[in-house]
Amino acid sequence: MTAQLEARPPVAPAPPRPTGRFSRLDTRFSPYLYIAPFFLIFAIFGAYPLAYTFWVSLHDWDLLGTDHPFIGAENYTRLLADTDFWHALVNTLGIFVISTVPQLLAALWLANLLNRGLRARTGWRMAVLVPNVTSTAAVAIVFGVLFGREFGMINWLLDLIGMDPIGWKSNRFASWVAISAMVDWRWTGYNALILLAAMQAIPRDLYEAAAIDGANRARQFWSVTVPLLKPTIIFCTIIATIGGLQLFTEPRMFHSGTNPIRGGPLRESQTLTMYMFENAFAPHYNFGYGSAVAWLLFALIAIVAMVNVLILRRLGGGSGPDARKGSAR
Repeated sequence: MTAQLEARPPVAPAPPRPTGRFSRLDTRFSPYLYIAPFFLIFAIFGAYPLAYTFWVSLHDWDLLGTDHPFIGAENYTRLLADTDFWHALVNTLGIFVISTVPQLLAALWLANLLNRGLRARTGWRMAVLVPNVTSTAAVAIVFGVLFGREFGMINWLLDLIGMDPIGWKSNRFASWVAISAMVDWRWTGYNALILLAAMQAIPRDLYEAAAIDGANRARQFWSVTVPLLKPTIIFCTIIATIGGLQLFTEPRMFHSGTNPIRGGPLRESQTLTMYMFENAFAPHYNFGYGSAVAWLLFALIAIVAMVNVLILRRLGGGSGPDARKGSAR
């Protein structure tokens, strides 16, 4: 034993830590250098285009012309007086409300279902993501056929129960419902998987403590799961808000046969992004006016997202230690 210990090579001492001014500068500024590439790319491809779009919105910017005179806030005043803008704003908010609320509730229910001991759970979890990876154009075409007035399956089912057929593409509210069904079908599974990942991070001892206190499965869901999922629910709500207020492909493809960029003959489902495209590009080519629409849409998304966050923070319990202590009561 003594011979083995003597045969081992001596351990080299640890190198001394660098000291001095260079070491302090490295400790202080190296983290900023690591994250600098992101901010550099964001400044080039995000912040600069955003600022330049605002600058363009202050000009009479015809894409087919070479002279772009400065007109100040004239595009914004003209925009606020345009009835087509307000019509598109109502359509956007209507489709957003009808699609987002059922989408998040269905995603929460589906995530809770997938979190249980189902057979072939991996297969079910992969299946709920299939609609999200399907081509948006293909989904819009299929839903356009399903909601057809004469030969659509939805109207055929309504006829079986004695209801009159609905003009899904000619009625304003009906087109909202059809487009919302398309959006919910595509994005419910995506949100469900995000909520499912958050559910699996909840400690199991909280459910055991709640069960000992006599809470059934439904009580555990509303008193333990939902409060601890609040940060994830806020995240899903913000993502759904950004996507819901920027709808373009679904309503445009839904009216692929009749004035697609106008959302139907009477602008039944024209959203703000479609209205912006109509004015910024063909047929008007007024890029300054379209930029003003884009900036008002940006402000709308920020306001709605902030309101959603404030509402969700006031609903239910917290997500910290206090919520965990009171969840099993």
